[in-house]
Amino acid sequence: MSGHRMSRLHDERAQPGGQSPYRVDIERIRFSPYYSRLSAVTQVISQPGAGAQIHNRLTHSIKVTAVARSIGVRLRGELEAADLPDAPPIEPVVVQAAAAAHDLGHPPFGHLGESVLDRLARETLGLADGFEGNAQTYRIVTALDVIDEAERGLNLTSAVRTAVAKYPWTSTTDAEALGAESRRGIRRHGDRLEIRKHSAYVIDAADLEAARADHGGLRPFEQSVECAIMDVADDIAYSVHDVEDFHRAGLLGHATIAAEFRGWLDATSEWARAGAGELTDTQAPGAGLEALRRKLRRDDAWIADDHAFHASVAAVGADLVDSLLARPFDGSLESERLLASFTARWIARLQDAVVLVPRPVSRSGPVSLDVQPWHEVEVLKFIHKRFVLSRPDLAIYQRGLGRVLVRSVNSLMAWLDDADDRERAPRRLRDLIALAHDGYRALDAERLATADLSGTPSRDRLACARGVLDYVASLTDNQALALAEAISGRTDRLWEIGQSL
Repeated sequence: MSGHRMSRLHDERAQPGGQSPYRVDIERIRFSPYYSRLSAVTQVISQPGAGAQIHNRLTHSIKVTAVARSIGVRLRGELEAADLPDAPPIEPVVVQAAAAAHDLGHPPFGHLGESVLDRLARETLGLADGFEGNAQTYRIVTALDVIDEAERGLNLTSAVRTAVAKYPWTSTTDAEALGAESRRGIRRHGDRLEIRKHSAYVIDAADLEAARADHGGLRPFEQSVECAIMDVADDIAYSVHDVEDFHRAGLLGHATIAAEFRGWLDATSEWARAGAGELTDTQAPGAGLEALRRKLRRDDAWIADDHAFHASVAAVGADLVDSLLARPFDGSLESERLLASFTARWIARLQDAVVLVPRPVSRSGPVSLDVQPWHEVEVLKFIHKRFVLSRPDLAIYQRGLGRVLVRSVNSLMAWLDDADDRERAPRRLRDLIALAHDGYRALDAERLATADLSGTPSRDRLACARGVLDYVASLTDNQALALAEAISGRTDRLWEIGQSL
């Protein structure tokens, strides 16, 4: 084991005084302004209206890092005790670095912002690889962020860059080939498969390929073991902490959720007899959980199990629905104590359920939750998707936030098209466009063509589009709101805004 693990360090960046290059990496990430910015970016509940106790992207990242480190240290210890010569070496500091960096690319307003910017990138700006939060993270650490000793990016080791790439392919990867190996980041659109998630834009693909080649021993589309630990830690943290936030905010109505769980558990045999046909009443109590069960069987056949799903619904129903949610959160110390107990209990339970996969499929990676805990996470995520994200009041607000981003991107592109005034565009925006132009200039004609939807690739146009997206995505929620106001001529904080953007 020790010889295998040391080989990981052989060609990595040398550090004075014998300091671990991975420790340097994690400090570069933590001291990055992109990392600090996450304190003002939406997790689920928008930050301008969220209280201090509601998770933002920074507090989420800190907790993912803690969960990931715990898993990494435990698995490394188990492997060392077992003395398995072919087991993958685990570097807990690499795990921590990847977890700290994993959400750097999230734009203003969280996943809403990501979907709006992706639609703009593809439909308006002509970028074939769109906008994707994981790919933006990789772009930040390898190109956009700066340190003294590197021309671009944070000069991270190949091990950490590989661990950051949760979906280690680009949007131009052959979806059919990828679909044969993995359901991760893939969805069916009509008669064809399309890549939904990826970890590098075409402009950054060569760096990801080089990092994975330097890392060594990875099959196509396979996560590194540290990446897989980060990925599962992210699932654990947000499945539990989102429920925590929504309960504290009073958004989880006990009666409605209890009816859903009872409706499914009381009619298990009827759901089974219904087969795979379409659900006739999608709003009936239990129909949402039944739709989830069918989705898991369809998309995750590698692990989906009806007995585990039933046990998971029962476990979450007993501990969350019938216990925690039965008493409304009223801000009292007793409410906080009950919530803290639930969170600690489930985080510990799920952390301890992470196992190494001896012969992993690409869908799971070399690390995964065990079968029933995997289903429990899916059930926890179902609660916030079904009972929070689908709320009409949230949908109305999110449509407004989406228009903020549309207005900003379109206005900035129009400004850059104005030959008489483009030189007054923000200096940072012009720097980002120049950086993107350097990246597109380095692409050969074949790769350049895959980056463009127009059929007539133009490095200048692509660089302008990517630079605008890099600029808008780097804003906090409040900065994005301020930019939209200012660029529409409506603001009373002109000089303050000019300094922040």
